[in-house]
Amino acid sequence: MGSRAFVIHVEPKNRSRKDEALRDAQARLEEAVGLTAAIHLNVVEALVAPLARPTPGTLLGTGKVEEIAVLARDQEPDVIIVNAHLSPVQQRNLEKAWNSKVLDRTAVILEIFGERAATREGRLQVELAHLNYQRSRLVRSWTHLERQRGGFGFLGGPGESQIESDRRLIAERIVRIKAELEKVKQTRSLGRQARKKVPFPVVALVGYTNAGKSTLFNRLTDSKVLAKDLLFATLDPTMRGVKLLKGTRIILSDTVGFISDLPTELVAAFRATLEEVLAADVIVHVRDTAHDETAAQKADVLAVLEELGADKPMMEVLNKIDLLEPSQRKGLLSRNGRFSRDDMDEGIAVSALTGDGIPALLAALESAVTRDNITLTLKLDAADGGALAFAYRHAQVLERRDQAEEITLSLRIHPDDFGRFKNRFPKLGQGLVKKS
Repeated sequence: MGSRAFVIHVEPKNRSRKDEALRDAQARLEEAVGLTAAIHLNVVEALVAPLARPTPGTLLGTGKVEEIAVLARDQEPDVIIVNAHLSPVQQRNLEKAWNSKVLDRTAVILEIFGERAATREGRLQVELAHLNYQRSRLVRSWTHLERQRGGFGFLGGPGESQIESDRRLIAERIVRIKAELEKVKQTRSLGRQARKKVPFPVVALVGYTNAGKSTLFNRLTDSKVLAKDLLFATLDPTMRGVKLLKGTRIILSDTVGFISDLPTELVAAFRATLEEVLAADVIVHVRDTAHDETAAQKADVLAVLEELGADKPMMEVLNKIDLLEPSQRKGLLSRNGRFSRDDMDEGIAVSALTGDGIPALLAALESAVTRDNITLTLKLDAADGGALAFAYRHAQVLERRDQAEEITLSLRIHPDDFGRFKNRFPKLGQGLVKKS
């Protein structure tokens, strides 16, 4: 707590113009400072280090390495954060040159995830990512990795080196964690199958880290999920039921935030978590519309979703409008009133903090999850309480007309449930009327 940190963002000079238009070097540095603050480090110095050509041994050129060494001697940081991906050799050489502990972007994000993971699944995923990262750091030049013992018994032989032992132990632990995560994956799959038996569509909140997903989740579900102005405040998926304005019930899922240049170790480790997104009926992309880099953040989120193969309907939510100028806020809110069920690409402006725009969002969600639903007219014997309960349990009742011996229901159901209704009421073929 409170350790001094020196943050360096490495900015390649050959970045494409498209990338430069989306996010500039200063914004990337600020994000790196935010990541550093998220692990409780006190940033005493931060700078952008231009990179014309990567140097194999140190990433940065000799002149820049020496310049930073001088600054490090003045500031005496406990750790130097390099906002780039460093090879094990580069990390070790920079630590020698700067006489300080060095962490790269991957290590910082792993540290954040390790601190925030709350569930057993989350901790397993983080440990798996850590082990994959550590395995890549096992290089033969480490000083403690001399041979530790000779052979024994009739096998003899040269024995096993410390580095080989470390690699073997890490590999064995990785195998065990993957097996445990596979069980978690199967449990999640069973959970999704169970939810499919209930006609509640799943809506997944996704977005760049710190876009306000958890605050919006709390606003919509009246929950108390951790929601702070921190990068990666939420790691473990949370699901709650929500009743929309016209009575439609949905399951809302809050997921881990995305970030640019997410370490490959974490993309693989958290694929099980992100499967909740792939299984959702509607994906809600929550954006921090007040952030200077909101367009770049959107591009990063869409890139990750494309990599995951997400092809579900997507709705965009422009969050944090309370931070905009009054005229901008008013203009966005007025546009909400013109939203229709065919405007999925149009953003719904909200403030999860103040509640502005939330009714429009609820209406839009209702349109999104019911757009493909089927409307049915079902006639039931007034004495058949079981059939009536089934209809209320597995459909949205739009209208009910009671007569002496008959009850007529106007229902809205998901297309996947149409066969279920036909199976439940085989003798009511004349009474089950499908409408467009």
